Parts: sequence; structure tokens; C-alpha cells
Amino acid sequence: MTDWAQVRADGFAVPTDRPLADLVAELSMMLRSPDPLIRDRQAYSTLATWIGTGVLAPDQLRALGDEMVARFGDEEIQARTFAPLILASIVFQGVFEPSWVPPFERWYVAEEDLRGHDPKLGWLHAVAHGSDLLGALGRLQAVEPVQMLRLGIGRLLTPTEYVLRDFEDERLGFALATTLTREDLPAADATDWLDPAVRAVATVPTDGIRPEISNTVRALRAVYTMVDHGVRLDDEHPNAQARHRDLVKAKLVEVFRAATPYFF
Repeated sequence: MTDWAQVRADGFAVPTDRPLADLVAELSMMLRSPDPLIRDRQAYSTLATWIGTGVLAPDQLRALGDEMVARFGDEEIQARTFAPLILASIVFQGVFEPSWVPPFERWYVAEEDLRGHDPKLGWLHAVAHGSDLLGALGRLQAVEPVQMLRLGIGRLLTPTEYVLRDFEDERLGFALATTLTREDLPAADATDWLDPAVRAVATVPTDGIRPEISNTVRALRAVYTMVDHGVRLDDEHPNAQARHRDLVKAKLVEVFRAATPYFF
């Protein structure tokens, strides 16, 4: 066994006493650990660093991506929610398989455990971690941007008893805002994905505001702010602008007006 705490202390230098494939396999299994120190501070931090610095070859990244996709069906919540983080890192390195998208889409809208932080398991963050992958795919030319926009609003509007906290709504808002910067996004696609939100929030509640409605409105307020002011994609694009900015802002206001007409 490798002393992964020491690897982290050494700046994530790759150990030389074992084959890289064995090290990656061990880290991958550690991503399923219920211990947040093992899963988050050691396994995820090390894998994400190695992926980002080019330690893993494209074929290794592709194999790891396939393994993460299979995790969407894992019985353990922490295994499911850390899979999209690794996949996002892989996609940002330029490795992508179209077959990864449908399993992610199915998991993201169907996941019922939306806890951000658990006292024993640590960070779970299904919505936030999934949004990182959504945002990575939303910027990828091989994926239609409207596909990710519809996925994001579908996640928000899926009935739940959980009110998002720990900035999950802002993180999904960021993913949606980054997708809206795609140069090839048609005007209709930039706004039509919001139609389900307009219809949903306009329903007058008889027993209180549903959590998914509150989640949706707060996430879309974050989208509005980033569309209005620009969104930081990376160092080369610190203030990227949304396509069809004015149309998107007007449509978002339509959502807000439908939810709270007494504010307008």
C-alpha cells in the first residue's frame, strides 16, 4: 500500500516503487471510501492533480472514464457523486467518449440523495459535482449545448424534499452560464430550455413552495447574475459573455415574474 498522505505532502509526486496502473487502480477504489479523508483529500486530490498535469496517458484516462461511468450505478452515494468530478477532469484534458453522456444524464436527474455535506461521509454534493461535469460537457464541441441546458433545468425541477444548500444552486448556475457562452448556441436554444421553469413556477402552491421550485429560482438567479456580468471560464477567458445575452436575461426575468409576480 502506498502512503497517500505522504504523496499529498510531497506535492502529489508520482511514487516510483509501483506501476502507475496499480497506483491509479488503488486510487480509484479509494474514491468509494466512506472516509472523507481517504476519498477526498487523498484519492480525489491525487487523481485530479495527476489528470490535470498530464501524468495519465489518453488511453489510461479513457479507461478511468469508463470506470467512473459505471459508478453512476454504484450502491454507495459517495461513489456515485465523486465519479462526475473525475470525469470532468478527464473531459477538460481533452479525452471524451460520447457513450459517457447518457449514463450521466440518467443518473443526474434520478439521484435522490442531494445532501451537500454529511457529518460522517463528508462532502457528497451530487448536484454540485454533477454540475462540474455538466459544465465541462457544455463547453465541449462534441456535445450540443442545449442538451446540457435541458439537463440542468431537468435536475432542478425534479421533485425532491431537499432544499439545496452549500452553494449547490450557484454551482449548477455556473455550469449553465458557461454553457450559454457557446458560440454555436442558436437563439431559440438559448431561451427555450427555460420554458419548463416558467410553467412550473407559475403554479400557485396550496401547501407551501416546493423545494425544487425554490432550488430552481435560486439557481436561475445565479445564472442571471453571470449572464449579466460575464462568467470566468479560465485564465484565458476571465469574462466570457453569454450568447444572446439580452434574450436570455429577458427569459430569466419571465421565470422570476411567474414565480413572484408581486415583485414586478
